[in-house]
Amino acid sequence: MSAGEIVIALLVLLSAFLSMAAGIGILRFPDVLTRLHAGTKPQVLGLASVLVAVLVASPSWANLTTAVIVMTFQLLTQPVTAHMLGRAAYRSDHVRRDLLIRDDLAADIDEFDVRGR
Repeated sequence: MSAGEIVIALLVLLSAFLSMAAGIGILRFPDVLTRLHAGTKPQVLGLASVLVAVLVASPSWANLTTAVIVMTFQLLTQPVTAHMLGRAAYRSDHVRRDLLIRDDLAADIDEFDVRGR
């Protein structure tokens, strides 16, 4: 086995471990906000390691540009999606408020509701 194949195997194993950690976190964490954190962070890093493995296995400009485009869209959409899901869960009262250390959104929502917008 060559050094490149070992690197590819390690990157794929890292991605599998991160995906497993995300799945376990989604199942084990108590509320929506912590589950969102568990689902987004490891998945983005897992995708990055798979894309690097693909580039190591088959280095070409086509694969590089595809990997950059995929990672760019992932980095742009994943945090926004998690933010919007977390905000919707907060507003629909699906968040365990006893787990919040600091609640900055409550004052903004109260002010928003008072002004009637």
